[in-house]
Amino acid sequence: MKHIYAQLIDDETGRALVAVSSLFPELRARLKTGGNATAAKLVGELVAQKAKAVGIGQVVFDRGGYRYHGRVKALAEAARAGGLQF
Repeated sequence: MKHIYAQLIDDETGRALVAVSSLFPELRARLKTGGNATAAKLVGELVAQKAKAVGIGQVVFDRGGYRYHGRVKALAEAARAGGLQF
């Protein structure tokens, strides 16, 4: 995979509340590639910042069928470190 994405979705309305990807300009300038654990960590940090900005503190983490290791784990740990509770 070339990039990594994270979204916070309201299950009741089906609406995305926060979305972040390694393609965002503020991240792209800091990354060599958008598909590694470093990119996943930055996406996790940014999604936590944006979630806190809109008043979201607790989420349910859906890995979308991916195993919890590598990039998925890096994103989750960075989001937790940023203040999101899973």
